[in-house]
Amino acid sequence: MLSYILPFIALIVVVVFIHEYGHYYFAKRFGVGVTDFSIGFGKEMFGWNDKSGTRWKVCLIPLGGYVKFFGDRNVYSQADNEKITKEYSKEDQDKLFVLKPLYQRALIVFGGPLANFLLAILIFFSVYTFAGKDFTPAVINEVQKDSPAMTAGLKDNDIIVSIDGNKVKSIMEVSKFIMMSTDEFVNFTVNRYDQNLTFKVKPNIVEGEDNLGNIISKRMVGIKLGAYNNEVNHVKLGPAKALFYAVNEVYYVSVSSLKYIGSMITGSGDSSQLGGPIRIAKISGQVAEFGILPFISLMAYISISLGLINLFPIPMLDGGHLMFYGIEKILGRPLSQKTQEGFFRIGLFLLLSLMFFTTFNDLKDVGLIEFFNNYIS
Repeated sequence: MLSYILPFIALIVVVVFIHEYGHYYFAKRFGVGVTDFSIGFGKEMFGWNDKSGTRWKVCLIPLGGYVKFFGDRNVYSQADNEKITKEYSKEDQDKLFVLKPLYQRALIVFGGPLANFLLAILIFFSVYTFAGKDFTPAVINEVQKDSPAMTAGLKDNDIIVSIDGNKVKSIMEVSKFIMMSTDEFVNFTVNRYDQNLTFKVKPNIVEGEDNLGNIISKRMVGIKLGAYNNEVNHVKLGPAKALFYAVNEVYYVSVSSLKYIGSMITGSGDSSQLGGPIRIAKISGQVAEFGILPFISLMAYISISLGLINLFPIPMLDGGHLMFYGIEKILGRPLSQKTQEGFFRIGLFLLLSLMFFTTFNDLKDVGLIEFFNNYIS
């Protein structure tokens, strides 16, 4: 159990700290007072005050964090503007978040997700610079009989050029592009006798295990891959190329995640793959067993997910605040506090529903739902 919990806590603490530090950095840059910087929720375990008066603390439940600004009256960073001039001196008013220009408030809110994306870029950059990146061309060694690939027309010795418009630079990318595809057909472009040909392959959806032993729904096309000319091309990249590929990976994961979420909304995606803290803990523990490199790579992907989810226009998330600021820019005034509170109730309902759904998937993933069903019956 500890082999799962400790890596999970380490992972969550890092990505949450980076996220909250993004808010903190821009707040301090624009002169906003910060009273609390918390990792976790609930009872404070330990903490300290810095010279500016910020309380840095670690709390009992390490499933999130927050930055509290000077003058906040609630968790939404709202304050009663009518009472500001009465309750705060001119010096204190300069430290209030709600009195800052709209662009500064937007940057402070956007700073959290931005920090998560930058963390992922830094991790991928470091991996590609010091450990290297694979550029081995992918060749089809075998097309399985009566498989979707054979039906579509793929053949042995075809060199895979692209999948769904994504250029395949490495044999390692083939399975990723197939799994991340959300359309009914996967578009393969292959090089055959120095000619590029395109084929539409309709994958079979098969329930199986991933490399960590977790049950997932796989999109199988029925091909076995090999290295071109049996030569592996794994190279360490210079700073410019490493940065390019790091940014490209963050962009690809973000866009693919949005497409996947869109497919779930339309009903064509597999919602069972959504997971919450239990599944993340399980996977982080499993990945940690393979070493530091796979673990920090997982941290990068979790950081992207945290940054992306927080940009959703759901009240209570950073994206919800940005949505309100956009409305404020259009109307020339903020929404009334009563209207915002109504939106926040809707946001709370959506977040609780999502937490319930992901927790249900987590419990099903670890077999507890089946256990309860058998126990009741």
